[in-house]
Amino acid sequence: MNEQENNFSFFRFEDLRIYAKALDYISWVHKTTDSMTDSYRTTIAEAFVKSAQDVALNIAEGSARNKAQFVYYLKMAKSAVRECVVYTEIASRIGVMNDGDKEFSRSQLMELTKMIGSLVASLQRNVGPRDEEIGEDDMPNMMI
Repeated sequence: MNEQENNFSFFRFEDLRIYAKALDYISWVHKTTDSMTDSYRTTIAEAFVKSAQDVALNIAEGSARNKAQFVYYLKMAKSAVRECVVYTEIASRIGVMNDGDKEFSRSQLMELTKMIGSLVASLQRNVGPRDEEIGEDDMPNMMI
């Protein structure tokens, strides 16, 4: 494999900064919820992890679609971010998440929301009257 092939992954969504950010958040949620007791693990931790995973999964799935569908999947990712906000607040209120973790979670979720919004705006600016496919020329603009 030559150096140029190493610069881009086969799955183009893996080159998106927003995807990497979502994966980092998933890892953090796993580590943070790992210390929860069994009763909270089954009620909050599993749902929290699933919502965090849904952010990355929707980005990945949408990237394989046309622009209008990608926007739809990005909006679904944004919904998953909002779910994570709720799980963060629940975990904080019942005392299984400290204030530092709560603030970190909220700051990461705000950043993800902004990144998703920017990507949606970029895609919507570039959508013409017909539902165009995402081409090679569009991907560098999405590396935000």
